[in-house]
Amino acid sequence: MANKIFMILTFVGVPLSVIGTLMHWSSTMLFIIYCLTIVALASYMGRATESLAIVTGPRIGGLLNATFGNAVELIISIFALKAGLIGVVLASLTGSVLGNLLLVAGLSFFVGGLKFKRQHFNVHDARHNSALLIFAVIVAFVIPEVFAMDMNESRTLSLSVGISIILIALYLAALFFKLVTHRGVYQPKVQSGAEHHEEEPEWGKAKAITILLAATVAVAYVAENLVHTFEEVGESFGWSELFIGIIIVAIVGNAAEHASAVIMAYKNKMDVAVEIAVGSTLQVAMFVAPVLVLVSLLFEKSMPLVFSMPEMVSMAVAVLLSISIANDGETNWFEGLTLIGAYVIMGIGFYLL
Repeated sequence: MANKIFMILTFVGVPLSVIGTLMHWSSTMLFIIYCLTIVALASYMGRATESLAIVTGPRIGGLLNATFGNAVELIISIFALKAGLIGVVLASLTGSVLGNLLLVAGLSFFVGGLKFKRQHFNVHDARHNSALLIFAVIVAFVIPEVFAMDMNESRTLSLSVGISIILIALYLAALFFKLVTHRGVYQPKVQSGAEHHEEEPEWGKAKAITILLAATVAVAYVAENLVHTFEEVGESFGWSELFIGIIIVAIVGNAAEHASAVIMAYKNKMDVAVEIAVGSTLQVAMFVAPVLVLVSLLFEKSMPLVFSMPEMVSMAVAVLLSISIANDGETNWFEGLTLIGAYVIMGIGFYLL
């Protein structure tokens, strides 16, 4: 059912995006069309990546998921950087961290918890990810903020570039750790062996690659136009640059992934649901954010890895809250509701800023 909706949205949204852009429709209407089209295209990218991951095996599959997991947000952010909207990009990174750790995990725990009294997931994996989360969000994001207080612009940028290179290197090392040297140790336990072996790709290798490339090109076109609507739409609805980045761009960029996590939790596949929420956060903090810092060096305005105080405190709180809830390897609907409550509180705060 969901796939049919995404198919209709894609085949209607892409032509409408092109026609609307050429005919200069109102920014608000175009903003809605672009957002829905990107969400639909993101689902195709996700399904193509999933098919390729099954065909190529867990190692290359893990690498593909790491590369394309946040591709939509990366594309939107690159065009926002090109347009000089550094505030929107930093806010969207914050929004991704908050969205994944609080909204996605919260909805997954809540929806799954309504069906099952208690849900379990790999506690060793959760603790391994907890340490990485503390490093990626609290250490790597707070340190530049603290040191930047006594630095000029060029030194702050140098610090940001240095931290970005370390983050990317560590992220690649983490992938190597989980997919190669400790592959068996951190693999989720499969309840039904037969079920695991029968897993078949939705599309063949050639078809999946074609769809992935076509969807990526279409997303790049729509994303570039979406960025140009931000200013007018923000004025029309009274949304700040911060709110657009934290709520709108983050949700649009990760919508398909968010839906997958909730569906997996409803099916009681909690290892997968938690991996989507936490794995995505790590990907944003350790790969997407540093890549954007390095890419910004090519544009007129470079982006330092320095967040505002509300952004930084919100991310740190989200990390500590999600770790304290997930570290025992089991969840229920009330814990999910707690995470959603925290997300709504922060959302109201950013809206009123």
